[in-house]
Amino acid sequence: MKNINSTVSIPSSWLLVFSCWVIATTATLTSLFFSEIVQLPVCVLCWYQRIAMYPLVLMLPLALFPFDAKIIRYAGVLTFFGGLIALFHVLLVAGYIPESAQPCVADIPCSQTHLNLFGWLNMPMMSLFTFALIGKLLFYANTKTKRGCLE
Repeated sequence: MKNINSTVSIPSSWLLVFSCWVIATTATLTSLFFSEIVQLPVCVLCWYQRIAMYPLVLMLPLALFPFDAKIIRYAGVLTFFGGLIALFHVLLVAGYIPESAQPCVADIPCSQTHLNLFGWLNMPMMSLFTFALIGKLLFYANTKTKRGCLE
């Protein structure tokens, strides 16, 4: 006879990948809100970052039911390249990269920010933080999976 009160254990790597999905979904909805509702212009570098972020919203939940640890590798590649683009964008906005190196058009320059919170938190910085957080969570999920930790 089964114990009805037994608890179901969720693997920590599953929870980490689920957290990545929540973060990617929040970032996607936020970026769509600012571009489609608030009508902030989207530069070329922002589009490249979106190209790296948006697929995560679809990929991550597909690997959760049932849990497929290979998603960590695939999501990690998108996160890595999205993070590199975000870092380049942050350095461009900060003035460390010359404007001659920016891939943007004259109408919507990448070096200009339209949203600035607390004097330093702008969209490229938020994107960099988001990719860094997702990358860190994926790294921990990979570590847990390789160790065989199911708890």
